[in-house]
Amino acid sequence: MESTETKPLPESAIACQQVLLEGAAVFSIQWMVMPAVHAPLLTPVALLERYLVHIRRFTLGLIRPARTETGIEFRLLGTTCALLRFNPPLRQGDDILTLAIRGGVLVQRDQCGRGELAFLAEPTPDGIKVTLRLSDYSPLLLGSSNPSPLRKWLYRMTQASIHKLVTVRFLSRLYRELTGNRCVQVVKVQVQSGEEI
Repeated sequence: MESTETKPLPESAIACQQVLLEGAAVFSIQWMVMPAVHAPLLTPVALLERYLVHIRRFTLGLIRPARTETGIEFRLLGTTCALLRFNPPLRQGDDILTLAIRGGVLVQRDQCGRGELAFLAEPTPDGIKVTLRLSDYSPLLLGSSNPSPLRKWLYRMTQASIHKLVTVRFLSRLYRELTGNRCVQVVKVQVQSGEEI
């Protein structure tokens, strides 16, 4: 069950949690509080656009986000091979934008259409809480709803680590570009109960 209780973070820190839920679905969340003065630049739509640019830049063009008639794809190099396919962005009020996972090479075939990547920008007393949340995702590397210890280890060492690094670097870059300051630490938090990855 998701917990709404979280402790205040140190200034310029990034909160992070990655867990395997029942049925081997992945939940991964990272957030950071930005100064409220930057709120106009931190809409969920703006966050998505910045994130797509960041993916291409961070992977040196190896992964190239592409918009299609059916949504957004994370394509490998200059090919049409989609590592991940998402439905078109869906706004949920002013604070949330979601991309429902539709498939791709990195998704278990029988779990296509499950999971989402969400971008949140929520006003708080301390500023704007910018959150990236991956939920209910079924990675191909885990193989099934009952993955072996080896598959869990492989996923943890590769895809989970890369996703965390990409997201933390995204928030860190965003904070630096907006404030001129650097992120000082990554703090583990507990939002969901599950097996840590």
